[in-house]
Amino acid sequence: MKTNHLMAGIAVFAIIALNCAKSPDEIVTIKQYPISDLQGVIARTGVEFDPQISSDGNGSLHITTTDSATIKLFETGDLDIENARLIYRAKLKTIELTGPAYLEMWCSFPGKGEFFSRGLNNPLLGTNDWSSAETPFMLQKGENPDNVKLNLVIAGAGEVWIDDIKLIKAPLQ
Repeated sequence: MKTNHLMAGIAVFAIIALNCAKSPDEIVTIKQYPISDLQGVIARTGVEFDPQISSDGNGSLHITTTDSATIKLFETGDLDIENARLIYRAKLKTIELTGPAYLEMWCSFPGKGEFFSRGLNNPLLGTNDWSSAETPFMLQKGENPDNVKLNLVIAGAGEVWIDDIKLIKAPLQ
C-alpha cells in the first residue's frame, strides 16, 4: 500500500515538474514597462507622461520633437540570456512626423563593446494610430549581454507616443 502511495506521489511530482519547466522554444516576456508614470525612464528632457492617450489605458510617454532625437528610455542590467532572440517590442502612435520613428536596442557585452539593432523594417512616418513596432537581436550561445538599452529614435519633427514596452525572449529561428 505504501509503495502505491509513493509511486502516485512520484507520478504527481513528475507531472507538475514537466508542466512547470519552461521549454527553450517558448516565447517569454522577460521585462515589461507598462508606462503608468515616468518611473525608470532615463530621458527627462522632451519626454512627458500622458495619462490620456494610451494603448492599454494606463498612460504613455509623449515626445514632441522639432528635429531628430534619440530618446533613451530604459536600461535592463544583466538579463542572463543567451542562445535566443531578444525582441524589443512597443506600441507607437504618431502625429505629423516628418521623419521615421523606430525602436533601437543596444546590447553590451563584457570585453567586446556595444552592438545595436534598429527597427528600420517597420518605421512610422506621418500620422498613425497605435501600431506595434519591434526590433530583434540574435544572441548565440555564449553571447550574454550585461546590459540592454532601449531607445526610441525619431528622425524628424512631430509627435510620438510610446506605450506597452516589452523585452521578449524567443527561440532562434
